[in-house]
Amino acid sequence: MIIRQARLTDLDRILEIELENFSAEEAIPRSVFEAHLKEIKTSFLVAEKEGRILGYVEGPVMPHRYLQDQSFTEEVKDYSHQKGGYISVTCLSIAKKAQALGIGRKLLAALKEVALEHEREGINLTCHNYLIAYYEKHGFINEGKSKSTFAGEEWYDMVWENKN
Repeated sequence: MIIRQARLTDLDRILEIELENFSAEEAIPRSVFEAHLKEIKTSFLVAEKEGRILGYVEGPVMPHRYLQDQSFTEEVKDYSHQKGGYISVTCLSIAKKAQALGIGRKLLAALKEVALEHEREGINLTCHNYLIAYYEKHGFINEGKSKSTFAGEEWYDMVWENKN
């Protein structure tokens, strides 16, 4: 398996995986993924095996400690050209048939490498309460309920800090 930067040609498969795992309210629309594929320069990664994408993690570099709802829109701005900032994960998703194979762990590890390589302050994301333990297992700290109102859901702010 290889982990690489996503390309626009990956869009159909990325959307297919997204729709397998998220409700209509939570799923990121095609137009947003397309904008993210064009705008995000370093932090939209896919896991690929034998030419087939099995999962992805994506989100722009932002100057904020916590994920902002604007990151889920077509108007996303990626600050990867600036020093510091946080990689704001808007989605980590694994194909149903590839779940429980450690792909999420590998994608998060690869994203941490990107954060280290580009001297980011860390990585942030929001998640439902039932996923807090998963992200804590991967070094993220639960910093409480998020101000996010994305999809009308309750979210928790999770932050992984670059200790270097």
